[in-house]
Amino acid sequence: MAEKSVFEPYTLGAITLSNRIVMAPLTRNRAEEGLLPSQFAATYYSQRASAGLLITEATQVSKQAQGYQNTPGIFTQQQVSAWREVTDAVHAEGGRIFLQIWHVGRVSHVVYQDGQPPVAPSAIRAAAKVSVNNELVDVSEPRALRIEELPGIVEDFRQSAANAIKAGFDGVEIHAANGYLLDQFLKDSANKRTDAYGGSVANRARLVLEIAQAVASEIGAERTGIRISPVSPFNDVSSTNAQEQYDYLIDKLNELGLVYLHVIEGVPGGPRDIAPFDYAGLCKRFTNTVIVNNGYDVELASSQLTSGQADLFAIGRPFIANPDLVERLNSGAALASFDPATLYGGGAAGYIDYPALENA
Repeated sequence: MAEKSVFEPYTLGAITLSNRIVMAPLTRNRAEEGLLPSQFAATYYSQRASAGLLITEATQVSKQAQGYQNTPGIFTQQQVSAWREVTDAVHAEGGRIFLQIWHVGRVSHVVYQDGQPPVAPSAIRAAAKVSVNNELVDVSEPRALRIEELPGIVEDFRQSAANAIKAGFDGVEIHAANGYLLDQFLKDSANKRTDAYGGSVANRARLVLEIAQAVASEIGAERTGIRISPVSPFNDVSSTNAQEQYDYLIDKLNELGLVYLHVIEGVPGGPRDIAPFDYAGLCKRFTNTVIVNNGYDVELASSQLTSGQADLFAIGRPFIANPDLVERLNSGAALASFDPATLYGGGAAGYIDYPALENA
């Protein structure tokens, strides 16, 4: 089998990526008043535009979708205009960028919900924390979404995808991972519904599939990706039949022709083998691009690429202190380490002041 390189160009739908390395979504909690992306976001993302594809920090589809302080939205015209500055800056550097669209569901606090409970598939409180006033606090007790509210959730995702295209993004990634709302519907520890959105494998996948269909119909399947985390317990979710659940989900997503499937293997930033799961088999069910994520370096990515296990490789935190990460990986140069004190919140420091290797 001929060896392939992660540094070669790749065709993703209607766009060409300069290489197969993806900058994974990274929450940095720097949004400003009005849930606008940071005034420094255009610089931050454009500094990293040599990645084959940039996927933004998770971005709320509505006011109700927020669960952490200083995370941005894409549901007002002001937010659309602010994101346009980011996409213009990235495109000026020859980069490609997708917006990750997000609803946190029960992983929220009443302070973000005008004093009301967060929403969830079922009224089950997560053993999780969110940031409020620069402190981590327990999430609030949620309420179960009424079935008549679910079309509104679908509409929020559809409209946010349309807004993303207006803002100049090359596409969107639907966030259905990491214990947030869509993952809560998929995982039976969080979803105890007895209506058409709970119980069976098909019912638990229904909301995700409705959202994927709505977004793909709005902006085109060639601009629509989705992120999943089949076995991650992040934000207190679990599934008693993960393989069956996700095999079904991927078969149905494949029918929609989405441009990519982004799979977190294991726990984000943690062990890849936390639970038995056939990732290779899952990915073979999806005929378009597969992005894999968690602990990838050039050696592991090259092995997976050559064996046909995946097409693109998402890397997260190394991009924080290494804006030119692709060039460093290609040359074998040493990687810089980020300052944990400036990881979340703040301004330019620890955000846009990490130098490229030539200036280090």
